[in-house]
Amino acid sequence: MSTTDTDSAAGKAAENAAEQTADGGAGAEERELGAAGSQLSTAPAEEISVPSLGPLGWARWFWRQLTSMRVALLLLFLLSLGSIPGSLIPQTSIDQLKVQDFKDKHPTLTPVYEKLQLFHVYSSVWFSAIYILLFISLIGCIVPRTWQFVGQLRGRPPAAPRRLTRLPAYTTWRSDAEPEKVLEAAQRIMKRRRFRSRITGNAVAAEKGYLREVGNLLFHTALIVLLVSFAAGQLWKTEGSSLITEGGGFSNSLTQYDDIKTGQLFKSEDLAPFSFQLDRFHATYERSGPQMRTPRTFRADVTYWDGADGPARKTSIKVNEPLEIQNYKVFLLNHGYSPVVTVRDGQGNVVHKGPVVGLPIDGANLTESMVIKLGDYRDKNGKRDQVAYQGQFLPTWVRSKGMFSQFPALDNPALVLTAYHGSLGIDGGTPQSVYQLDKSRMKQYREADGKTKFARALAPGDTMKLPGGEGSLTFDGVKSWASFQISHKPGDQTALLGAVGALVGLVGSLFIQRRRIWIRAVKGSDGATVVEMAGLGRSEYAKLPEELGDLAVRLQTDAPPTAEPEDGPDEDGPKAASTPGDTEEPAHPADPAEGASA
Repeated sequence: MSTTDTDSAAGKAAENAAEQTADGGAGAEERELGAAGSQLSTAPAEEISVPSLGPLGWARWFWRQLTSMRVALLLLFLLSLGSIPGSLIPQTSIDQLKVQDFKDKHPTLTPVYEKLQLFHVYSSVWFSAIYILLFISLIGCIVPRTWQFVGQLRGRPPAAPRRLTRLPAYTTWRSDAEPEKVLEAAQRIMKRRRFRSRITGNAVAAEKGYLREVGNLLFHTALIVLLVSFAAGQLWKTEGSSLITEGGGFSNSLTQYDDIKTGQLFKSEDLAPFSFQLDRFHATYERSGPQMRTPRTFRADVTYWDGADGPARKTSIKVNEPLEIQNYKVFLLNHGYSPVVTVRDGQGNVVHKGPVVGLPIDGANLTESMVIKLGDYRDKNGKRDQVAYQGQFLPTWVRSKGMFSQFPALDNPALVLTAYHGSLGIDGGTPQSVYQLDKSRMKQYREADGKTKFARALAPGDTMKLPGGEGSLTFDGVKSWASFQISHKPGDQTALLGAVGALVGLVGSLFIQRRRIWIRAVKGSDGATVVEMAGLGRSEYAKLPEELGDLAVRLQTDAPPTAEPEDGPDEDGPKAASTPGDTEEPAHPADPAEGASA
Protein backbone atom coordinates (compact mmCIF):
# COMPACT_ATOMS: atom_id res chain seq x y z
CA MET A 1 0.00 0.00 0.00
CA SER A 2 1.33 3.41 -0.90
CA THR A 3 1.85 6.35 1.40
CA THR A 4 -1.09 8.08 -0.19
CA ASP A 5 -3.31 5.08 0.48
CA THR A 6 -2.10 4.91 4.07
CA ASP A 7 -2.87 8.60 4.67
CA SER A 8 -6.26 8.19 3.03
CA ALA A 9 -7.13 5.19 5.20
CA ALA A 10 -5.97 7.00 8.35
CA GLY A 11 -8.03 10.04 7.38
CA LYS A 12 -11.11 7.92 6.86
CA ALA A 13 -10.63 6.23 10.22
CA ALA A 14 -10.29 9.58 11.97
CA GLU A 15 -13.34 10.92 10.16
CA ASN A 16 -15.41 7.87 11.16
CA ALA A 17 -14.39 8.24 14.80
CA ALA A 18 -15.27 11.93 14.85
CA GLU A 19 -18.71 11.39 13.29
CA GLN A 20 -19.92 8.92 15.93
CA THR A 21 -22.89 10.40 17.85
CA ALA A 22 -24.74 9.83 21.13
CA ASP A 23 -27.04 7.48 19.22
CA GLY A 24 -24.65 4.61 19.87
CA GLY A 25 -22.35 5.21 16.93
CA ALA A 26 -25.02 3.97 14.52
CA GLY A 27 -23.70 6.14 11.68
CA ALA A 28 -20.18 4.69 11.97
CA GLU A 29 -21.57 1.15 11.97
CA GLU A 30 -23.59 1.85 8.84
CA ARG A 31 -20.55 3.26 6.99
CA GLU A 32 -18.45 0.27 8.03
CA LEU A 33 -21.00 -2.45 7.23
CA GLY A 34 -22.94 -0.90 4.36
CA ALA A 35 -26.50 -2.16 3.82
CA ALA A 36 -26.08 -4.76 6.58
CA GLY A 37 -25.84 -2.07 9.21
CA SER A 38 -28.22 0.42 7.65
CA GLN A 39 -31.63 1.42 9.07
CA LEU A 40 -30.97 -0.11 12.46
CA SER A 41 -31.90 3.33 13.79
CA THR A 42 -34.41 5.99 12.75
CA ALA A 43 -32.04 8.80 13.77
CA PRO A 44 -31.48 11.28 10.88
CA ALA A 45 -28.02 11.29 9.37
CA GLU A 46 -25.78 14.30 9.84
CA GLU A 47 -25.24 15.54 6.29
CA ILE A 48 -24.68 19.30 6.59
CA SER A 49 -21.23 20.55 5.74
CA VAL A 50 -20.38 23.59 7.88
CA PRO A 51 -18.19 25.46 5.37
CA SER A 52 -21.00 25.54 2.77
CA LEU A 53 -23.70 26.86 5.11
CA GLY A 54 -25.80 29.73 3.82
CA PRO A 55 -29.08 31.17 5.16
CA LEU A 56 -30.96 28.05 4.11
CA GLY A 57 -28.20 25.84 5.47
CA TRP A 58 -28.25 27.60 8.82
CA ALA A 59 -32.04 27.22 8.94
CA ARG A 60 -31.70 23.50 8.21
CA TRP A 61 -28.95 23.19 10.81
CA PHE A 62 -31.09 24.94 13.44
CA TRP A 63 -34.06 22.72 12.62
CA ARG A 64 -31.88 19.60 12.82
CA GLN A 65 -30.62 20.65 16.23
CA LEU A 66 -34.09 21.53 17.52
CA THR A 67 -35.57 18.22 16.40
CA SER A 68 -32.74 16.06 17.71
CA MET A 69 -33.24 13.78 20.70
CA ARG A 70 -30.42 15.52 22.55
CA VAL A 71 -32.16 18.89 22.40
CA ALA A 72 -35.52 17.32 23.30
CA LEU A 73 -34.01 15.80 26.42
CA LEU A 74 -32.29 19.09 27.25
CA LEU A 75 -35.60 20.99 26.93
CA LEU A 76 -37.34 18.38 29.07
CA PHE A 77 -34.65 18.86 31.71
CA LEU A 78 -35.05 22.65 31.52
CA LEU A 79 -38.81 22.24 31.91
CA SER A 80 -38.24 20.21 35.08
CA LEU A 81 -35.86 22.85 36.42
CA GLY A 82 -38.35 25.60 35.55
CA SER A 83 -41.02 23.86 37.62
CA ILE A 84 -38.93 24.09 40.80
CA PRO A 85 -39.61 27.82 41.47
CA GLY A 86 -43.32 27.15 41.02
CA SER A 87 -43.26 24.71 43.93
CA LEU A 88 -41.04 26.80 46.20
CA ILE A 89 -42.39 30.33 45.60
CA PRO A 90 -46.09 31.20 46.23
CA GLN A 91 -48.03 31.45 42.97
CA THR A 92 -50.62 34.12 42.23
CA SER A 93 -52.88 31.63 40.49
CA ILE A 94 -52.99 29.43 43.59
CA ASP A 95 -53.01 31.71 46.63
CA GLN A 96 -52.85 35.48 46.25
CA LEU A 97 -52.76 36.01 50.03
CA LYS A 98 -49.57 33.96 50.35
CA VAL A 99 -48.02 35.90 47.49
CA GLN A 100 -48.83 39.21 49.15
CA ASP A 101 -47.50 37.95 52.48
CA PHE A 102 -44.26 36.88 50.76
CA LYS A 103 -43.93 40.31 49.14
CA ASP A 104 -44.43 42.04 52.51
CA LYS A 105 -41.73 39.90 54.15
CA HIS A 106 -39.21 40.13 51.29
CA PRO A 107 -39.25 43.68 49.89
CA THR A 108 -35.77 43.28 48.39
CA LEU A 109 -36.46 40.04 46.49
CA THR A 110 -39.92 41.03 45.31
CA PRO A 111 -38.85 43.33 42.42
CA VAL A 112 -36.40 40.70 41.16
CA TYR A 113 -38.98 37.92 41.34
CA GLU A 114 -41.55 40.08 39.56
CA LYS A 115 -39.16 40.80 36.69
CA LEU A 116 -38.40 37.10 36.41
CA GLN A 117 -42.14 36.30 36.59
CA LEU A 118 -41.56 33.88 39.45
CA PHE A 119 -44.95 34.61 41.05
CA HIS A 120 -46.71 33.15 38.01
CA VAL A 121 -44.15 30.65 36.69
CA TYR A 122 -46.46 28.43 34.66
CA SER A 123 -47.83 31.32 32.60
CA SER A 124 -44.52 33.17 32.29
CA VAL A 125 -42.91 33.92 28.94
CA TRP A 126 -39.78 31.86 29.57
CA PHE A 127 -41.67 28.78 30.82
CA SER A 128 -44.08 28.98 27.88
CA ALA A 129 -41.12 29.28 25.49
CA ILE A 130 -39.52 26.10 26.86
CA TYR A 131 -42.89 24.34 26.72
CA ILE A 132 -43.57 25.30 23.11
CA LEU A 133 -40.00 24.53 21.95
CA LEU A 134 -40.20 21.09 23.56
CA PHE A 135 -43.54 20.49 21.86
CA ILE A 136 -42.12 21.47 18.45
CA SER A 137 -38.94 19.48 19.06
CA LEU A 138 -40.82 16.29 19.88
CA ILE A 139 -43.13 16.61 16.87
CA GLY A 140 -40.24 17.42 14.52
CA CYS A 141 -38.34 14.46 15.92
CA ILE A 142 -41.16 11.92 15.78
CA VAL A 143 -42.79 12.58 12.42
CA PRO A 144 -39.78 11.85 10.16
CA ARG A 145 -38.72 8.92 12.32
CA THR A 146 -42.22 7.47 12.09
CA TRP A 147 -42.28 7.63 8.29
CA GLN A 148 -38.80 6.16 8.13
CA PHE A 149 -39.79 3.34 10.46
CA VAL A 150 -42.91 2.61 8.39
CA GLY A 151 -40.62 2.34 5.37
CA GLN A 152 -38.40 -0.10 7.27
CA LEU A 153 -41.40 -2.26 8.19
CA ARG A 154 -42.41 -2.43 4.55
CA GLY A 155 -38.87 -3.33 3.53
CA ARG A 156 -37.02 -6.62 3.82
CA PRO A 157 -33.92 -7.59 5.79
CA PRO A 158 -30.77 -6.59 3.84
CA ALA A 159 -28.63 -9.17 2.12
CA ALA A 160 -25.58 -10.57 3.89
CA PRO A 161 -22.26 -8.73 3.53
CA ARG A 162 -19.48 -10.55 1.73
CA ARG A 163 -17.24 -10.67 4.79
CA LEU A 164 -19.31 -12.04 7.68
CA THR A 165 -16.13 -12.22 9.72
CA ARG A 166 -16.28 -8.46 10.19
CA LEU A 167 -19.47 -8.65 12.25
CA PRO A 168 -19.42 -8.54 16.08
CA ALA A 169 -20.55 -12.17 16.52
CA TYR A 170 -19.47 -14.94 14.13
CA THR A 171 -19.26 -18.72 13.96
CA THR A 172 -18.64 -21.29 11.20
CA TRP A 173 -18.44 -25.05 10.61
CA ARG A 174 -18.39 -27.55 7.77
CA SER A 175 -21.22 -29.98 7.01
CA ASP A 176 -22.13 -32.69 4.53
CA ALA A 177 -25.67 -31.28 4.16
CA GLU A 178 -26.57 -29.63 0.89
CA PRO A 179 -26.52 -25.77 0.96
CA GLU A 180 -30.19 -25.58 -0.11
CA LYS A 181 -31.27 -27.83 2.76
CA VAL A 182 -29.19 -25.80 5.22
CA LEU A 183 -30.78 -22.54 4.09
CA GLU A 184 -34.30 -23.99 4.27
CA ALA A 185 -33.65 -25.30 7.79
CA ALA A 186 -32.12 -21.95 8.81
CA GLN A 187 -35.14 -20.00 7.55
CA ARG A 188 -37.50 -22.39 9.36
CA ILE A 189 -35.60 -21.92 12.64
CA MET A 190 -35.53 -18.14 12.30
CA LYS A 191 -39.27 -17.94 11.64
CA ARG A 192 -39.87 -20.16 14.66
CA ARG A 193 -37.90 -17.61 16.69
CA ARG A 194 -40.13 -14.83 15.23
CA PHE A 195 -37.40 -13.32 13.03
CA ARG A 196 -38.37 -11.71 9.75
CA SER A 197 -36.32 -13.64 7.22
CA ARG A 198 -35.74 -14.20 3.54
CA ILE A 199 -33.38 -16.22 1.39
CA THR A 200 -31.23 -14.04 -0.82
CA GLY A 201 -28.56 -15.67 -2.93
CA ASN A 202 -26.60 -18.15 -0.85
CA ALA A 203 -27.65 -16.76 2.55
CA VAL A 204 -30.63 -16.29 4.85
CA ALA A 205 -31.11 -12.73 6.14
CA ALA A 206 -33.15 -12.42 9.36
CA GLU A 207 -34.07 -9.47 11.56
CA LYS A 208 -35.79 -9.06 14.94
CA GLY A 209 -36.46 -6.37 17.53
CA TYR A 210 -38.61 -3.83 15.67
CA LEU A 211 -40.54 -3.17 18.88
CA ARG A 212 -37.49 -1.31 20.16
CA GLU A 213 -38.14 1.49 17.70
CA VAL A 214 -41.89 1.22 18.41
CA GLY A 215 -41.14 1.72 22.09
CA ASN A 216 -38.91 4.69 21.31
CA LEU A 217 -41.59 6.35 19.17
CA LEU A 218 -44.31 5.49 21.69
CA PHE A 219 -42.32 7.11 24.50
CA HIS A 220 -41.90 10.40 22.67
CA THR A 221 -45.48 10.38 21.38
CA ALA A 222 -46.65 9.85 24.96
CA LEU A 223 -44.63 12.90 26.01
CA ILE A 224 -46.56 14.96 23.46
CA VAL A 225 -49.83 13.57 24.85
CA LEU A 226 -48.71 14.61 28.34
CA LEU A 227 -47.82 18.12 27.19
CA VAL A 228 -51.16 18.56 25.40
CA SER A 229 -53.05 17.18 28.40
CA PHE A 230 -51.35 19.53 30.84
CA ALA A 231 -51.99 22.48 28.53
CA ALA A 232 -55.67 21.56 28.18
CA GLY A 233 -55.97 21.13 31.93
CA GLN A 234 -54.63 24.63 32.53
CA LEU A 235 -56.61 26.35 29.77
CA TRP A 236 -60.02 24.85 30.58
CA LYS A 237 -59.64 24.04 34.27
CA THR A 238 -62.17 24.88 36.98
CA GLU A 239 -61.11 24.73 40.61
CA GLY A 240 -62.95 26.27 43.52
CA SER A 241 -64.11 25.65 47.08
CA SER A 242 -67.32 25.88 49.02
CA LEU A 243 -68.09 25.66 52.74
CA ILE A 244 -71.35 23.85 53.51
CA THR A 245 -73.13 23.38 56.83
CA GLU A 246 -75.12 20.23 57.58
CA GLY A 247 -78.43 20.52 55.75
CA GLY A 248 -77.00 22.96 53.22
CA GLY A 249 -76.13 22.22 49.61
CA PHE A 250 -74.09 23.21 46.57
CA SER A 251 -75.14 23.70 42.96
CA ASN A 252 -72.46 23.92 40.29
CA SER A 253 -72.77 27.59 39.34
CA LEU A 254 -70.38 30.51 39.76
CA THR A 255 -72.41 32.07 42.59
CA GLN A 256 -72.13 28.90 44.70
CA TYR A 257 -68.34 28.97 44.92
CA ASP A 258 -66.67 30.76 47.83
CA ASP A 259 -63.67 31.21 45.55
CA ILE A 260 -62.93 29.88 42.09
CA LYS A 261 -59.97 29.75 39.69
CA THR A 262 -60.49 29.05 36.02
CA GLY A 263 -58.39 28.63 32.89
CA GLN A 264 -57.98 31.28 30.23
CA LEU A 265 -60.40 29.56 27.80
CA PHE A 266 -63.05 28.74 30.43
CA LYS A 267 -66.63 29.92 29.89
CA SER A 268 -69.39 29.93 32.50
CA GLU A 269 -71.62 27.79 30.28
CA ASP A 270 -68.97 25.07 30.45
CA LEU A 271 -70.01 24.26 34.04
CA ALA A 272 -71.68 20.84 34.16
CA PRO A 273 -75.09 20.70 35.90
CA PHE A 274 -74.90 18.78 39.17
CA SER A 275 -75.53 19.45 42.86
CA PHE A 276 -75.10 17.83 46.25
CA GLN A 277 -76.25 18.32 49.85
CA LEU A 278 -74.33 17.69 53.07
CA ASP A 279 -76.59 15.43 55.12
CA ARG A 280 -74.28 14.73 58.03
CA PHE A 281 -70.61 14.93 58.93
CA HIS A 282 -68.94 12.25 61.06
CA ALA A 283 -65.67 12.89 62.90
CA THR A 284 -64.03 10.96 65.73
CA TYR A 285 -60.59 11.58 67.22
CA GLU A 286 -57.87 9.64 69.04
CA ARG A 287 -58.20 10.48 72.74
CA SER A 288 -54.86 9.32 74.13
CA GLY A 289 -51.31 8.45 73.24
CA PRO A 290 -48.88 10.20 70.89
CA GLN A 291 -51.59 10.49 68.19
CA MET A 292 -54.09 12.21 70.43
CA ARG A 293 -56.50 14.48 68.48
CA THR A 294 -55.72 12.66 65.21
CA PRO A 295 -58.94 12.06 63.22
CA ARG A 296 -60.03 8.43 63.07
CA THR A 297 -63.33 8.96 61.29
CA PHE A 298 -63.60 11.82 58.81
CA ARG A 299 -66.58 11.34 56.52
CA ALA A 300 -69.22 13.50 54.85
CA ASP A 301 -72.50 11.78 54.00
CA VAL A 302 -74.05 13.53 51.01
CA THR A 303 -76.98 13.30 48.63
CA TYR A 304 -76.13 14.26 45.05
CA TRP A 305 -77.96 14.81 41.79
CA ASP A 306 -76.32 14.12 38.42
CA GLY A 307 -77.81 16.67 36.03
CA ALA A 308 -80.69 19.06 36.48
CA ASP A 309 -83.32 16.28 36.62
CA GLY A 310 -81.16 13.38 37.78
CA PRO A 311 -82.34 11.03 40.55
CA ALA A 312 -81.09 11.56 44.10
CA ARG A 313 -78.25 9.27 45.14
CA LYS A 314 -76.47 8.94 48.46
CA THR A 315 -72.75 8.43 49.01
CA SER A 316 -69.92 9.32 51.38
CA ILE A 317 -66.93 11.56 50.68
CA LYS A 318 -63.72 10.84 52.56
CA VAL A 319 -60.18 12.15 52.45
CA ASN A 320 -58.61 10.97 49.17
CA GLU A 321 -61.95 9.38 48.20
CA PRO A 322 -63.69 12.16 46.26
CA LEU A 323 -67.12 12.18 44.69
CA GLU A 324 -66.67 11.88 40.90
CA ILE A 325 -69.52 13.27 38.84
CA GLN A 326 -69.55 14.50 35.22
CA ASN A 327 -65.71 14.58 35.10
CA TYR A 328 -65.65 16.73 38.26
CA LYS A 329 -64.08 15.65 41.54
CA VAL A 330 -65.44 16.83 44.87
CA PHE A 331 -62.74 16.54 47.56
CA LEU A 332 -63.30 16.81 51.31
CA LEU A 333 -60.87 19.38 52.68
CA ASN A 334 -61.70 20.54 56.19
CA HIS A 335 -64.20 20.41 59.02
CA GLY A 336 -65.47 22.70 61.75
CA TYR A 337 -68.53 23.69 63.76
CA SER A 338 -71.36 26.16 63.21
CA PRO A 339 -73.21 27.27 66.37
CA VAL A 340 -76.93 27.63 65.72
CA VAL A 341 -78.25 30.86 67.26
CA THR A 342 -81.46 32.88 67.41
CA VAL A 343 -81.04 36.65 67.70
CA ARG A 344 -83.90 38.98 68.71
CA ASP A 345 -83.81 42.76 68.68
CA GLY A 346 -85.09 45.15 71.36
CA GLN A 347 -88.64 44.77 69.98
CA GLY A 348 -88.48 40.96 70.37
CA ASN A 349 -88.39 40.34 66.63
CA VAL A 350 -86.18 37.57 65.28
CA VAL A 351 -83.49 39.20 63.14
CA HIS A 352 -81.32 36.12 62.65
CA LYS A 353 -81.89 32.40 63.09
CA GLY A 354 -79.57 29.67 61.89
CA PRO A 355 -75.98 28.42 61.93
CA VAL A 356 -73.04 30.81 62.02
CA VAL A 357 -69.70 29.77 60.46
CA GLY A 358 -66.55 30.87 62.26
CA LEU A 359 -62.95 31.31 61.24
CA PRO A 360 -60.70 28.50 62.65
CA ILE A 361 -57.89 29.88 64.81
CA ASP A 362 -56.71 26.57 66.29
CA GLY A 363 -56.46 23.77 63.77
CA ALA A 364 -55.79 21.02 66.31
CA ASN A 365 -58.70 21.68 68.68
CA LEU A 366 -61.03 23.61 66.32
CA THR A 367 -61.35 26.84 68.29
CA GLU A 368 -63.20 29.30 66.04
CA SER A 369 -63.51 33.07 65.94
CA MET A 370 -67.17 34.10 65.63
CA VAL A 371 -68.68 37.31 64.22
CA ILE A 372 -72.41 38.00 63.80
CA LYS A 373 -73.32 41.25 62.03
CA LEU A 374 -76.87 42.64 62.19
CA GLY A 375 -77.32 45.66 59.94
CA ASP A 376 -81.12 45.98 60.31
CA TYR A 377 -81.71 46.13 64.06
CA ARG A 378 -84.19 47.92 66.34
CA ASP A 379 -83.54 48.86 69.96
CA LYS A 380 -86.20 48.71 72.68
CA ASN A 381 -87.56 52.12 71.60
CA GLY A 382 -87.87 51.02 67.98
CA LYS A 383 -84.97 53.17 66.81
CA ARG A 384 -82.79 51.72 64.03
CA ASP A 385 -79.34 50.55 65.10
CA GLN A 386 -76.58 48.17 64.01
CA VAL A 387 -75.41 45.45 66.38
CA ALA A 388 -72.60 42.89 66.19
CA TYR A 389 -71.66 39.91 68.35
CA GLN A 390 -68.02 38.82 68.51
CA GLY A 391 -66.33 36.02 70.38
CA GLN A 392 -65.19 32.43 70.14
CA PHE A 393 -66.69 28.98 69.87
CA LEU A 394 -64.92 26.22 71.83
CA PRO A 395 -65.90 22.56 71.19
CA THR A 396 -64.35 21.47 74.52
CA TRP A 397 -64.03 24.34 76.99
CA VAL A 398 -62.21 23.98 80.28
CA ARG A 399 -62.69 27.30 82.09
CA SER A 400 -59.42 27.01 84.00
CA LYS A 401 -57.43 26.46 80.74
CA GLY A 402 -58.30 29.79 79.11
CA MET A 403 -60.20 30.75 76.01
CA PHE A 404 -59.08 27.89 73.78
CA SER A 405 -60.63 24.50 73.18
CA GLN A 406 -58.82 21.51 74.69
CA PHE A 407 -60.12 18.85 72.28
CA PRO A 408 -61.68 18.92 68.78
CA ALA A 409 -64.78 16.85 69.68
CA LEU A 410 -67.98 18.37 71.15
CA ASP A 411 -67.28 17.29 74.74
CA ASN A 412 -68.23 20.61 76.38
CA PRO A 413 -69.23 23.16 73.71
CA ALA A 414 -69.28 26.80 74.74
CA LEU A 415 -69.99 30.05 72.93
CA VAL A 416 -68.25 33.04 74.51
CA LEU A 417 -69.52 36.39 73.14
CA THR A 418 -69.57 40.11 73.71
CA ALA A 419 -71.69 42.68 71.83
CA TYR A 420 -71.22 46.06 70.12
CA HIS A 421 -73.58 48.67 68.68
CA GLY A 422 -73.04 51.63 66.37
CA SER A 423 -72.05 51.66 62.70
CA LEU A 424 -70.81 48.53 60.96
CA GLY A 425 -69.53 50.57 58.01
CA ILE A 426 -71.64 48.66 55.52
CA ASP A 427 -73.86 51.52 54.37
CA GLY A 428 -71.22 52.90 52.00
CA GLY A 429 -71.30 49.75 49.85
CA THR A 430 -67.69 48.73 50.58
CA PRO A 431 -67.48 44.91 50.78
CA GLN A 432 -66.42 43.41 54.10
CA SER A 433 -65.28 40.03 55.31
CA VAL A 434 -67.95 38.15 57.24
CA TYR A 435 -65.23 36.89 59.57
CA GLN A 436 -63.90 40.30 60.65
CA LEU A 437 -65.47 43.20 62.57
CA ASP A 438 -64.51 46.86 62.15
CA LYS A 439 -65.02 48.31 65.65
CA SER A 440 -63.73 51.80 64.90
CA ARG A 441 -67.26 53.27 64.91
CA MET A 442 -68.83 50.93 67.43
CA LYS A 443 -69.17 50.82 71.20
CA GLN A 444 -69.07 47.76 73.38
CA TYR A 445 -72.01 47.13 75.69
CA ARG A 446 -71.31 47.55 79.41
CA GLU A 447 -72.74 45.91 82.48
CA ALA A 448 -75.22 47.75 84.70
CA ASP A 449 -72.37 49.47 86.58
CA GLY A 450 -71.32 51.16 83.33
CA LYS A 451 -67.68 50.13 83.75
CA THR A 452 -67.43 46.36 83.26
CA LYS A 453 -67.38 45.16 79.64
CA PHE A 454 -70.30 42.95 78.76
CA ALA A 455 -69.52 39.30 77.91
CA ARG A 456 -71.17 35.91 78.44
CA ALA A 457 -70.23 32.23 78.10
CA LEU A 458 -73.13 30.15 76.77
CA ALA A 459 -73.79 26.44 76.75
CA PRO A 460 -76.32 24.95 74.29
CA GLY A 461 -79.77 26.16 75.33
CA ASP A 462 -78.56 29.29 77.17
CA THR A 463 -79.65 32.83 76.32
CA MET A 464 -77.70 36.03 76.78
CA LYS A 465 -79.64 39.31 77.17
CA LEU A 466 -78.13 42.61 76.21
CA PRO A 467 -78.01 45.34 78.93
CA GLY A 468 -81.07 47.62 79.07
CA GLY A 469 -83.31 45.16 77.21
CA GLU A 470 -81.65 45.90 73.86
CA GLY A 471 -82.11 42.32 72.63
CA SER A 472 -80.99 38.73 73.18
CA LEU A 473 -79.12 35.80 71.65
CA THR A 474 -80.00 32.14 72.27
CA PHE A 475 -77.46 29.37 71.70
CA ASP A 476 -79.73 26.66 70.19
CA GLY A 477 -77.14 23.98 69.35
CA VAL A 478 -74.25 23.04 67.07
CA LYS A 479 -74.03 21.78 63.51
CA SER A 480 -70.93 20.63 61.66
CA TRP A 481 -69.63 22.20 58.48
CA ALA A 482 -67.29 20.86 55.85
CA SER A 483 -65.32 22.59 53.12
CA PHE A 484 -65.10 20.95 49.70
CA GLN A 485 -62.88 21.51 46.71
CA ILE A 486 -64.64 21.10 43.37
CA SER A 487 -62.08 20.42 40.65
CA HIS A 488 -62.35 19.84 36.91
CA LYS A 489 -59.30 19.32 34.70
CA PRO A 490 -60.22 17.95 31.27
CA GLY A 491 -56.75 16.55 30.54
CA ASP A 492 -56.38 14.25 33.56
CA GLN A 493 -57.45 11.01 31.86
CA THR A 494 -55.38 11.57 28.74
CA ALA A 495 -52.42 12.56 30.91
CA LEU A 496 -52.72 9.22 32.71
CA LEU A 497 -52.82 7.38 29.38
CA GLY A 498 -49.78 9.37 28.25
CA ALA A 499 -47.88 8.47 31.42
CA VAL A 500 -48.69 4.77 31.01
CA GLY A 501 -47.72 4.92 27.33
CA ALA A 502 -44.43 6.65 28.17
CA LEU A 503 -43.61 3.96 30.73
CA VAL A 504 -44.43 1.12 28.31
CA GLY A 505 -42.43 2.78 25.53
CA LEU A 506 -39.44 3.36 27.80
CA VAL A 507 -39.43 -0.28 28.90
CA GLY A 508 -39.58 -1.40 25.27
CA SER A 509 -36.79 0.89 24.11
CA LEU A 510 -34.53 -0.17 26.99
CA PHE A 511 -35.05 -3.93 27.08
CA ILE A 512 -35.79 -4.87 23.47
CA GLN A 513 -32.71 -5.22 21.30
CA ARG A 514 -32.84 -4.93 17.53
CA ARG A 515 -30.47 -7.29 15.73
CA ARG A 516 -29.82 -8.98 12.40
CA ILE A 517 -28.47 -12.47 11.74
CA TRP A 518 -27.19 -14.00 8.49
CA ILE A 519 -26.63 -17.67 7.70
CA ARG A 520 -24.59 -18.47 4.60
CA ALA A 521 -24.10 -21.96 3.16
CA VAL A 522 -21.78 -22.55 0.17
CA LYS A 523 -19.90 -25.50 -1.28
CA GLY A 524 -16.23 -25.59 -0.36
CA SER A 525 -13.34 -26.65 -2.60
CA ASP A 526 -13.35 -30.11 -0.98
CA GLY A 527 -17.09 -30.63 -1.69
CA ALA A 528 -18.22 -29.99 1.93
CA THR A 529 -20.72 -27.23 2.74
CA VAL A 530 -19.24 -24.28 4.64
CA VAL A 531 -21.85 -22.83 7.01
CA GLU A 532 -21.26 -19.31 8.34
CA MET A 533 -23.41 -17.47 10.88
CA ALA A 534 -22.95 -13.86 11.98
CA GLY A 535 -24.96 -11.29 13.92
CA LEU A 536 -25.14 -7.50 14.22
CA GLY A 537 -26.95 -5.60 16.98
CA ARG A 538 -28.46 -2.10 17.05
CA SER A 539 -26.19 -1.25 19.98
CA GLU A 540 -23.94 -3.09 22.38
CA TYR A 541 -25.99 -6.27 22.85
CA ALA A 542 -24.08 -8.52 25.23
CA LYS A 543 -26.29 -11.56 24.55
CA LEU A 544 -25.80 -11.53 20.79
CA PRO A 545 -22.94 -14.14 20.75
CA GLU A 546 -24.97 -16.29 23.14
CA GLU A 547 -28.08 -16.09 20.94
CA LEU A 548 -26.04 -16.80 17.84
CA GLY A 549 -24.47 -19.85 19.49
CA ASP A 550 -27.91 -21.19 20.48
CA LEU A 551 -29.17 -20.77 16.91
CA ALA A 552 -26.04 -22.53 15.60
CA VAL A 553 -26.66 -25.52 17.89
CA ARG A 554 -30.25 -25.77 16.63
CA LEU A 555 -29.15 -25.53 13.00
CA GLN A 556 -26.57 -28.28 13.50
CA THR A 557 -29.47 -30.71 13.91
CA ASP A 558 -30.14 -30.32 10.19
CA ALA A 559 -26.55 -29.51 9.22
CA PRO A 560 -24.32 -31.64 11.48
CA PRO A 561 -20.66 -30.67 11.44
CA THR A 562 -18.13 -32.96 9.80
CA ALA A 563 -14.88 -33.99 11.42
CA GLU A 564 -12.18 -31.37 10.81
CA PRO A 565 -8.73 -32.36 9.48
CA GLU A 566 -5.98 -32.69 12.05
CA ASP A 567 -4.61 -29.27 11.09
CA GLY A 568 -8.10 -27.73 11.08
CA PRO A 569 -9.04 -24.77 13.15
CA ASP A 570 -10.73 -26.80 15.88
CA GLU A 571 -10.37 -30.51 16.62
CA ASP A 572 -13.52 -30.53 18.74
CA GLY A 573 -15.90 -29.58 15.92
CA PRO A 574 -17.59 -26.29 15.08
CA LYS A 575 -16.34 -23.01 16.39
CA ALA A 576 -18.44 -21.25 18.96
CA ALA A 577 -19.84 -17.77 18.41
CA SER A 578 -17.01 -15.31 18.75
CA THR A 579 -15.89 -11.84 17.96
CA PRO A 580 -14.06 -11.08 14.72
CA GLY A 581 -10.78 -10.76 16.55
CA ASP A 582 -11.03 -14.43 17.52
CA THR A 583 -11.61 -15.55 13.92
CA GLU A 584 -8.82 -16.36 11.55
CA GLU A 585 -8.86 -14.58 8.20
CA PRO A 586 -9.52 -16.75 5.08
CA ALA A 587 -6.54 -17.89 3.07
CA HIS A 588 -7.48 -15.56 0.23
CA PRO A 589 -9.06 -12.47 1.78
CA ALA A 590 -11.14 -10.25 -0.45
CA ASP A 591 -10.72 -6.53 -0.77
CA PRO A 592 -11.48 -4.93 2.64
CA ALA A 593 -14.05 -2.66 1.07
CA GLU A 594 -16.13 -5.71 0.16
CA GLY A 595 -17.10 -6.21 3.79
CA ALA A 596 -19.16 -3.04 3.66
CA SER A 597 -21.07 -3.95 0.53
CA ALA A 598 -24.48 -5.60 0.49
